[in-house]
Amino acid sequence: MPSNLRLYVRLPNWVGDVCMSLPSLYVLQATGLPLTICARPWARDLLAGVAPAQDFVPMRGAWRADRAALRQQLRERGASARDCRGLSLPDSLSSAAVFRLAGIPTAGYRDDGRSLLLRWPIDKPGTPLHAVESWYYLTRKALTYWGLPAGAEQPGPALGLTPTADQGMAADAALAEAGLARGGFVLIAPTATGLHRGRNKVWPGFDALTRRLQAQGIDVAMCPPPSEVDEARRNAPSARLLPALGLGAFAALTTRAALVVCNDSGVSHVAAAAGARQVTLFGVTERDRTGPWSRDAVCLGSSQHWPAVEEVEPAVLALLQSTEAGAKDGATAGAAG
Repeated sequence: MPSNLRLYVRLPNWVGDVCMSLPSLYVLQATGLPLTICARPWARDLLAGVAPAQDFVPMRGAWRADRAALRQQLRERGASARDCRGLSLPDSLSSAAVFRLAGIPTAGYRDDGRSLLLRWPIDKPGTPLHAVESWYYLTRKALTYWGLPAGAEQPGPALGLTPTADQGMAADAALAEAGLARGGFVLIAPTATGLHRGRNKVWPGFDALTRRLQAQGIDVAMCPPPSEVDEARRNAPSARLLPALGLGAFAALTTRAALVVCNDSGVSHVAAAAGARQVTLFGVTERDRTGPWSRDAVCLGSSQHWPAVEEVEPAVLALLQSTEAGAKDGATAGAAG
């Protein structure tokens, strides 16, 4: 095993998937070896609080440019590709090909004809796993092949995303500008990117739920990215619209809300990673595969049927009441102490 070994990890291309790959990232960091994260440009901001010291090479989806970026980084570090080990978490041909063309020997799942591109092709587990477990399994297998410490057998119960202090300040500034108190509002995410097997991934009850909560004096806010503002306004026109935030600041914002209500989407996984309380709504996706990895998440619906507003509203109110009760108990205990 080379004494100057360097590790390279290709993270998935979607926000939620990057969040679900955090346990894999942590076990790679725990080796103590130099680690380079290769991911979409936005992932740098999302991971700023958990991987500030790691090299980052943006992957833009154009294989020639991505290969050139990796080779440039190798030159800058004075590293030889033969002394590197790559891990490709996505199943795509392109993610494995970029590492191969950059000369980095790589481990990854044996899928879609990728075996010829991988030095260490790994069979997927025979039993279907949650995405967090699947990527963690792959990571541990690769580390074992490389003779490196592979960490605990199972990922922990929390994803452990910690925004930076600046990201927390940005979230607080957005709330102050909107006149919202920390813990005094429900954050909804009434959008979702793309379709799942031709089906809309957005719960159709956001408008009705928002109006019902507002009628009870509960502030409801949303903070979509600029590209989703119009859709958010259509789906929940009476919700308060906050200015768009970077992913790290948005993660901090989820922890400032009393509750996050969202589809099974990137927002659900960001909220789970940051440790926010949430209600995640399913109608087209499988919660056992892509549900939020969090003990603080309530999941409603199924892959075949969205939950009704009449089911979601009482669940939201019960969680809000338990939050208020917990806050009062904490305040009472503090006063007694």
